[in-house]
Amino acid sequence: MTVTDSLLAYSLAASLLTITPGLDTALILRTATVEGSRKAFMAALGINTGCFIWGAMVAFGLAALLAVSELAYMLLKWAGAVYLCWLAFHMLRTPVTPQLNEGEGTARHGNWFIRGVLGNVLNPKVGVFYVSFLPQFIPMGHNPVEWTFLLVSIHVVLGTLWSLTLINASRRVAHILKKPAVARWLNRITGGLFLLFAARLAASS
Repeated sequence: MTVTDSLLAYSLAASLLTITPGLDTALILRTATVEGSRKAFMAALGINTGCFIWGAMVAFGLAALLAVSELAYMLLKWAGAVYLCWLAFHMLRTPVTPQLNEGEGTARHGNWFIRGVLGNVLNPKVGVFYVSFLPQFIPMGHNPVEWTFLLVSIHVVLGTLWSLTLINASRRVAHILKKPAVARWLNRITGGLFLLFAARLAASS
């Protein structure tokens, strides 16, 4: 496989992966509609940072432990499941106060950055996926560390574009979705989805 073939094939596969509905999409959409686009973008930056952390672990061989060590996978998956449950209960129990003003303090934005990072790093499926997926697109004779970071960077760029698309789309219906009654239902639906993701993660092997 040539360099061009590798990049084109990977970009297509990563694009399909990015737009497939999942935990990241649910988190960004819910945050954008209920708490504002800035917090949603901080969550997206956190998710992207988590991708780079996993990329570094794959590049230097640390993520391979998840593929060969059942204990390492079990510990990380249960930590991830507990974290998702915490996020879900936070959404279900916290009173809804939709943020109509985008000029909020950066400290609260930082919380969503951290949540984005933890949601990605505590998901062992991401690590196992990177370990098995990225090496397939590294051309023979090329530096695997450099190419791993290149491929992760492409994934992050695609993820950022998709996140911006979701955030901008939510702005068009923000006047409806930020009504307290609608926001409460969004919290319930998203919280339920997170509990489902947590159960699926806990049941994974």
